[in-house]
Amino acid sequence: MKKVISFMAGALCGVLVGGVTTLLLTPASGEDLRQRAESHWQSALDEARQARDEKQRDLESQFNAFTRRQ
Repeated sequence: MKKVISFMAGALCGVLVGGVTTLLLTPASGEDLRQRAESHWQSALDEARQARDEKQRDLESQFNAFTRRQ
């Protein structure tokens, strides 16, 4: 358990250092960076929602097929 906690702490520190370094060394302005981050976030949300809806339709179809056989 101690190894897992140590690993997670190290990973979190690495993410923080990498994020700060990226923000400090990026050539884009803060506003441009925020807009791109928001655009990527919105795109990821849209893709996740689409995948969720497809999976829900698939599961409903399987459920309906299963209940018809019963």
